[in-house]
Parts: sequence; structure tokens; C-alpha cells
Amino acid sequence: MHNFMGELFGTMILVLLGDGVVANVLLKKSKGENSGWMVISSGWGFAVAVAVYVAGWVSGAHINPAVTFGFLIIGKIGLMDVPYYLAGQLIGGFLGAMIVWLAYLPHWKITEDPDKKLSVFCTMPAVRNFGANLLTEIIGTAMLLVGVLGIFNVHNSIGSGVGPYLVGILVFSIGLSLGGPTGYAINPARDLMPRIAHALLPIPGKRDSDWSYAWIPVVGPLIGSVFGAGLYHIIF
Repeated sequence: MHNFMGELFGTMILVLLGDGVVANVLLKKSKGENSGWMVISSGWGFAVAVAVYVAGWVSGAHINPAVTFGFLIIGKIGLMDVPYYLAGQLIGGFLGAMIVWLAYLPHWKITEDPDKKLSVFCTMPAVRNFGANLLTEIIGTAMLLVGVLGIFNVHNSIGSGVGPYLVGILVFSIGLSLGGPTGYAINPARDLMPRIAHALLPIPGKRDSDWSYAWIPVVGPLIGSVFGAGLYHIIF
């Protein structure tokens, strides 16, 4: 139950602050409107760091089904733990998206572009090419797993409490370097559950939730987690 609650609150914080920074940049008359990709990438990095600080001592703060899957593959968690992690992550992702919707309630109606409204909740590719988009998500998530496993390797003498900060820097770096093609979901719960929230919430002038693309930020991260975790485990 601790794993479930840790993942729920951690993922909720991740999506609240992560989708929140996207809303701040994209929605009409927000104070951060048009502040750009640097703000979005840094906001997501900070969101991850805060979420890991809050939930790391409870569940390890996977806050991402791809991390859970990668850890399962290399034996860091048992199969019986997975349902608790996944349930917490999925529920937390949905709740975080709902709170962002509430926080920016007056801005949905005055934002005319339906693509921007959708982009607050989930990723959209810059160039729609499913094969290339899938590959980008695989590469980004593989880098995430390699980075996380490297940061917390017992041979790295990082000080107490520094780990979450470094994971935030890792996600910030992935966003700056690899986020351009797809918006770097690298996390099925971060993309799928807010996408469902977008479909269900009464958002004025919204478009469809782009379900034809929705499998990319789910399948890509899961494949990438196997490559990243497996590669690090084999080499080191």
C-alpha cells in the first residue's frame, strides 16, 4: 500500500507541475505565455525532482510505468509489486491533469487554438511520422533508464538527498536534447492519463484527443525502458 500511495502522490505532483508549466507557456493570457521550450523543459525537470523528493522515500518514486517495467526486467522489483506501482501512477497522472485544468480554468475558453489545449495534457509530434516518433521515444526513455541507474549506482558517492535533484537534471537534459521531435513523453502515465482527462473534461473548444498517436508515448517508453535498463545491466 505504501508503494501505491507513494506512486499516486509522486505522479500526481509530476503531472501537476509538468502539465502546469506547459499550460503556463501555451494558454492565452497566462503570465508565462510564449516563454518557450526552455521554460517547459526546466519546469518538467523541476517537477520530476520535487516528485522524487516527496515520494522517493516511500516507493522509490518510479512515477513512470517505463521505469517500473525496466526495474522489473533487471530484477530490482518483484512482479507482485508491479500492480501497486502501475495503479498509483495511472491514478496520479489523471488527478494531476485534473488539478491543472482547475488551476487554469478561465484560460481554456479564451485560448482559441485547440492544439495548444491538447498539448497541455499530452504530447504531439512536431513532424508526424509514427516510425520516427516511436524511435525518438525509445531513445529518450532508454537514456532516462541509463541515467537513473547510473545516478543511483552504489559506486557513485552522491550525498544524501542529491539523487532526486540529479534525476531532475537528467529529465531537463533529455528535454533540451531529445524533446524536440515528440515533446518527450518518456512516460506512459504522464501522457495517457492526462490524454484521457482531456477527453473527459468539459474544455471549451477542444479538439479530439489524437488517439491515433496515443500508442506512441506508451509503447515507445516501454520498449526504451527494456533497452536502457538491459544495456546498463549488461555493461555495468
